[in-house]
Amino acid sequence: MTRTKPDGTTTDWQGVAARDLMSLGGRLALLERGEGSYVWDVEGTRYLDFLGGIAVNALGHAHPVFAETVARQAATLSHVSNYFATPQQLELAARLKQLAGTGEQGRVFLANSGTEANETAIKLARLHDRDGLIVSLEGAFHGRSTGALALTPKAAYQDPFRPLIPGVAHIAPTLDALEALFAGDQRVSALVVEPIQGEAGVLPLPDGYLRRARELTTAHGALLILDEVQTGMGRTGHWFAYQAEGIAPDAITLAKGIAAGFPLGALVTFGAASDLFYPGTHNSTFGGNPLASAVANAVIQEIEDRDLLANVTARGEELRAGVEGLPLVAGTRGAGLLIGIRLSAPVAAGVRAAAHARGLIVNAPTDDAIRIAPAYTIGDDEVAQFLEIFGEALAEVAATQNPETPA
Repeated sequence: MTRTKPDGTTTDWQGVAARDLMSLGGRLALLERGEGSYVWDVEGTRYLDFLGGIAVNALGHAHPVFAETVARQAATLSHVSNYFATPQQLELAARLKQLAGTGEQGRVFLANSGTEANETAIKLARLHDRDGLIVSLEGAFHGRSTGALALTPKAAYQDPFRPLIPGVAHIAPTLDALEALFAGDQRVSALVVEPIQGEAGVLPLPDGYLRRARELTTAHGALLILDEVQTGMGRTGHWFAYQAEGIAPDAITLAKGIAAGFPLGALVTFGAASDLFYPGTHNSTFGGNPLASAVANAVIQEIEDRDLLANVTARGEELRAGVEGLPLVAGTRGAGLLIGIRLSAPVAAGVRAAAHARGLIVNAPTDDAIRIAPAYTIGDDEVAQFLEIFGEALAEVAATQNPETPA
């Protein structure tokens, strides 16, 4: 694909990207603008975006509330050092405590990404018990920095960067493995889990897992830290996925949808975990800047004002029902608008490519699953278009799996 310049000449953007950007993976298109649930590339091709920047663009693209807030705050105050506080920062911290239900004792640290939030959570665990293990689950994804990477047990990600931080262990995402962990002799400082494993193909934890994890971590003096980077801020139809289980963790990490596309992450603590950090143990130059905080406040207000969590729940149910019976679909999993579509064959990459060619953006996190995470604002038109295009993509790939026998 090339980009036509005003003088009629063209630029090979993929060649330019290969020349100037780190070689960390291919790029599917050169996108230049978006509106609602649609984006356009430089050649004018329109795509229905049902990935949402991987569960980030909660309000879609170029939402007026987002754009107006960025412009207004940027014209007022965008950054101050962490020697100062701002009204926007204080408002956001109070909002997050209220939404999470931490009570007065809760505390908030504002960072710039989910990886940074998880790095902060690792330090929280070390402050709690530096000699205990930090335990995560097989299939987890917690980030790419070296600390968060230690919690992400995927050899392809970890091996080039070993040795990673010590004192980390991984268990299978099963109730039996959870019981065995706490029945053993090893001290556990913290159990870090995603309520739904997004990068593993939108895999929910077993029924009752979080409730039992809360019981066991409490009984053994360990922290329960929930990585809600992908599931949090309304993505599952609740503000946070753990709220559907009726439990309270010791800490949660947030990012992605928290500011609907503006870089922001957070660690929110509950109870005694809120007293672990003290001056000098952590900070961030850009974390909690007034621009990011103002955007997050506006996004939260818009979700509340438009009752978008109800739309997340309703549209999620509609989409799960809509894909049942389509070629190659073996079922769905997930919650709200974080949906994994299970395929009956390991052809997810082909389905993603066929969808892309028809103007639909989805994701293939594993060989046999398609992940969708559209904007909370989707309506009838977007759902109908998705089902039509996705059905066509599935049918194309299915035909290559079961070609008709010539007469």
